[in-house]
Amino acid sequence: MPKEDLFELDGVVSEILPGGQFRVQLEGLEPVLVYTAGKMRKNRIRTMVGDRVTIEMTSYDPSRGRLVYRHKSEAPQPAQSRPVYRPRR
Repeated sequence: MPKEDLFELDGVVSEILPGGQFRVQLEGLEPVLVYTAGKMRKNRIRTMVGDRVTIEMTSYDPSRGRLVYRHKSEAPQPAQSRPVYRPRR
């Protein structure tokens, strides 16, 4: 397998670690230590415990990977209400 070949796996964040690292539980596999990809850091995408994520891994080290995508949750987010402007009388 060439060095550039990466494979993507889906999992769930099980633990948040310092330095932008996470422990991700993969489906049917052991947990993997992953770090946040540069675009996710740049755009300040927050990842919490329980989020579904996609990670990239190489065949060289199956215990580490890179977090590349946080899937949107199925539950709709509550609408944030804006303050209503009412002039004084």
